[in-house]
Amino acid sequence: MPELPELEGLAERLGDALDGRTLERADVLHFSALKTVSPPIDALPGRKVEGTGRRGKYVSFALGDLEIVLHLGQGGRVEIEDPPRRTKPRGALVRLVFSGALALLVREHGTERKAAWWVLPSGAAGPREHLGPEPFDDEAARYLRGAPDKRQLHTILRDQRTIAGIGRGFADDILHRARLSPLSTLASLDETERERLIAAMHDVLRDALDRERERSGGLAGKLGDRFAVHGRYGAPCPTCGTTLERVSYESREVVYCPACQTGGKKLADRRLSRLLR
Repeated sequence: MPELPELEGLAERLGDALDGRTLERADVLHFSALKTVSPPIDALPGRKVEGTGRRGKYVSFALGDLEIVLHLGQGGRVEIEDPPRRTKPRGALVRLVFSGALALLVREHGTERKAAWWVLPSGAAGPREHLGPEPFDDEAARYLRGAPDKRQLHTILRDQRTIAGIGRGFADDILHRARLSPLSTLASLDETERERLIAAMHDVLRDALDRERERSGGLAGKLGDRFAVHGRYGAPCPTCGTTLERVSYESREVVYCPACQTGGKKLADRRLSRLLR
């Protein structure tokens, strides 16, 4: 799933491409992805793009007193078409056609259908209403420094109501950089460990955003080697060379280094534990 660095980079590139252009039409290619009926989509044509932005895992386009908000879900991607095409590729959700013969095609790869878009009055929170602070906000650092939260660190980092923009991939990498077990609780950390967590969160996301700013165009179908440890179960740890291990759940896995993060202890694999019952 695209996370903060990919989406921030995407919003910046789309701003460069779209600011000042007029939206000529919105071709709805999969109606279930549009989550609003009012304001209607026929109110969009003729409006000029006045800015693009990102909040959590949402990308937005300011169009005067209206706003388009986009969430890419697990497999959503954005393609810039120059000039616009008339085809309907597999997984296509919407094509936004702008002045100057440019279009954005939003499509979803894979079988999950979680990508969505909204047309909202300007200033309305919509699906972003309950998002927590951004990772670089002081509020996020204050929470990680002082909260007696007894949830596991991996859960906290992925909870969009606690800190917005991080998913399972960068949660793995942040905890690896911080040398903390993904199953440790925030409440169990001492002051030094909490500061290490905050620094790792900032450093990992900043490094990833720097890489994203080297990308051009939209958001490709394959995002490439974004992560240091996420998705690399069985590979050597990039820090110490120890084989990376994982904790598997029904629809996801947590990857970690036993030497760097858990004092050499191998965490119980939940999927394997169920098979052995």
